[in-house]
Amino acid sequence: MGFITSMEIFFIGIVLLAVIFIVSGIKSVPQGYEYTVERFGRFTHVLKPGLNLIIPFIDRIGRRVNMMESLLDVPSQEVITRDNATIRVDGVVFFQVLQAERASYEVSALEYAILNLTITNIRTVMGSMDLDELLSKRDDINAKLLAVIDEATHPWGVKLTRVEIKDITPPRDLVDAMARQMKAERDKRAAVLEAEGHKQSAILKAEGLKQAAVLKAEGEKEAAYREAEARERAAAAEAAATTMVSEAIAKGNINALNYFVAQKYVDSLTALAQSGNQKVLMLPMEISSVVGSLAGMAELLTRRHEQAGELKSPVSKAKG
Repeated sequence: MGFITSMEIFFIGIVLLAVIFIVSGIKSVPQGYEYTVERFGRFTHVLKPGLNLIIPFIDRIGRRVNMMESLLDVPSQEVITRDNATIRVDGVVFFQVLQAERASYEVSALEYAILNLTITNIRTVMGSMDLDELLSKRDDINAKLLAVIDEATHPWGVKLTRVEIKDITPPRDLVDAMARQMKAERDKRAAVLEAEGHKQSAILKAEGLKQAAVLKAEGEKEAAYREAEARERAAAAEAAATTMVSEAIAKGNINALNYFVAQKYVDSLTALAQSGNQKVLMLPMEISSVVGSLAGMAELLTRRHEQAGELKSPVSKAKG
C-alpha cells in the first residue's frame, strides 16, 4: 500500500515538467526597463514593464535596456582653439533610450560610443572658436554640441536631452595674461571716466563763470543807467537853481547870488572836512565873506516871508 506505482511516478514527472515550463515562460520586467526577446538568436519583440510570457527553451531574454534618462560623465581633455590656445575641458551628457531594439542591435557598447562621439565633437566645435568666444559663449557651445551629437545618435534609438560643458581651464600663464589685460581695461575705463568727470566739471565751472559775468555786466549796466539818471536829475536841478538865481540877479537881487556862492562854498568845506586823510580843518581868510553871504541868505528869506505875509493879508481882508 505504501508503494508508488510507475504510473504515478510518470504523472508526477509530467506535472513537474509542466510547472517548470510555465515558470520559465513567465518574465517580470521592472519599471524603467525593457527586455529584448530573441528566438534562436534572432530578435523578435520587446517586453514592456510588467508581467510577460515567452516560449520557454525557444525564446530567451537578449538585452536588458535601461529606458530612464542617464548621465554620462565626459572626462577632462585637451583642446586646441583656433587661436592656438591649449585648454582643458570636461562636461556631462544626458541621454535617454527611446527604442530598446535599436540601442541593443544598432550599436555595440552604447555608452562608450556616445562618450567617444561627444569627445570628438567637443574638439571639433571648440577647436573652431577663439578662446574669448569659448569663455563668453558657453551656451552657444552647448547648443551646437547637442544638435550635432543628437543627430549622430538618432539611428541608435537614443535621444540626447542636454550637453553641458562644466569647466574650461586655460593654462596658468594665459590666465595671468588675461588678468593683466582685464586690469588694464579697468584702469583704462577708470581713466576715461575720471577725464570725463574733469571735463564735465570744467564745463560746469565755465558755465558758472559765464553766468556770473553776464549777471555782473547786467548789474553794472543797471547801476550805470541809474547813476546816469541820477546825474541827469541833479543836472536838471542845478540848471533850475541857476535859472532861478539868474532871474533874481536880473531883477536886482544880489542876495540870490550870495546864496548860490555860499552854498557851493559850504559844500566844498563839507567835502574837505569829510575826507579820510583830513586831520585838521583850515578855514580860509574869506570866512567873513561866507558869513556875510549867509546873512544875505537870511535877509533874502526874511524878505520872502514878509512878501508872502503882505500877499496873505489882503486875501484875509477880502474873505472878511
